[in-house]
Amino acid sequence: MKIYLVGGAVRDGLLDLAVTERDWVVVGSTPEEMLAAGYRRADSEFPVFLHPESGEEYALARTEVKTGVGYKGFRVDYGPHITLDQDLRRRDLTINAMALSENGDLIDICGGRNDLDNGILRHITNAFSEDPVRLLRVARFAAKLGCWGFRVAHETHALMKTMAASPELMSLNAERIWREMNSAFATPQPWRFFQVLHRCGALQRLLPELAEGMVTAAHDSAGNDEFMEPLKRVSRQSDTPVVRCGVALFAAASRLRQADEWMQKLRIDKAGRQLLQDLLRFHRLALTATQSESLLRFVSVLNPQRQPLRFRHFVEAAGGLWPQRMRELQPYLQAAAEILASPLPEELVDAGLEGKALGDALFAWRVVRLNEVASRLETSN
Repeated sequence: MKIYLVGGAVRDGLLDLAVTERDWVVVGSTPEEMLAAGYRRADSEFPVFLHPESGEEYALARTEVKTGVGYKGFRVDYGPHITLDQDLRRRDLTINAMALSENGDLIDICGGRNDLDNGILRHITNAFSEDPVRLLRVARFAAKLGCWGFRVAHETHALMKTMAASPELMSLNAERIWREMNSAFATPQPWRFFQVLHRCGALQRLLPELAEGMVTAAHDSAGNDEFMEPLKRVSRQSDTPVVRCGVALFAAASRLRQADEWMQKLRIDKAGRQLLQDLLRFHRLALTATQSESLLRFVSVLNPQRQPLRFRHFVEAAGGLWPQRMRELQPYLQAAAEILASPLPEELVDAGLEGKALGDALFAWRVVRLNEVASRLETSN
């Protein structure tokens, strides 16, 4: 039995990036031997096991042969007869097909180190086209590594265009698309995920609502930059995936009558749907600094005292979408949040009000306080 560190951990280590998880390939073993050594099965369909102490994934070397439609339509062969070379050659990109031996020796049979040094995202063989998930993965790697100058190889882009037109593309389910897209929001340049998919034609089929806003920018890099400017802007200010998601999807959601149904269809997580709903509500209200009552009602829905993350995410995302408007409104929104968190004033306690009468009086008191803040802010400006 021989064990090798493979994939992303090797790639990121060579790039001096933080290695967040490590994957291992085991050559010359069987499932029975792995279980006898204390490993636990991690997958019912693939020969992947969890280390008894570290919990890291150890996969038996395997090959895959296309037998059906979609990214699950493969026959897997594994066992002691499968070599490390065979396992590495089945992978997607050259930069993901390197391994480190237990002695720290680099095994690079696909030219991954050269492509890593030259910033190239290149497929290994034409078997790349058999798995439509790889389109999403290339786009995600472009988003992750684009800030270091990585680009998709011409021959890989050509193959991706063929894949994007294939019926197999539509075998991708919403959960997998969302998983890759959400991962892209955590990268340094998330907008490149959408650009790469758009340029090969996959975005138009998988996420037509998003592609609609990029149609005029298909052959115009300046226009494309303009379309993605809110996402670029917020990415410089916030590394929170849910904030970037809200900004990236807002334009598409704002064009739809049934935005909530679209969000559900995309499998956007709860926090992402909530943020998009808050942004849409804010956009429809078109609030100004002089509308104290409306500002208070809007901020009270965000409930900053009990849901501070929700309020913070909204402020960051709105700043990315409407920077000039938010420069004016943010002090008032913050003041409204602080007023809503303030204790019940003594004069209302002493008045002995209850129920609706107390609620109305408290709201009126808060409006007065916010108007006072607004007056101070206007004077200072």
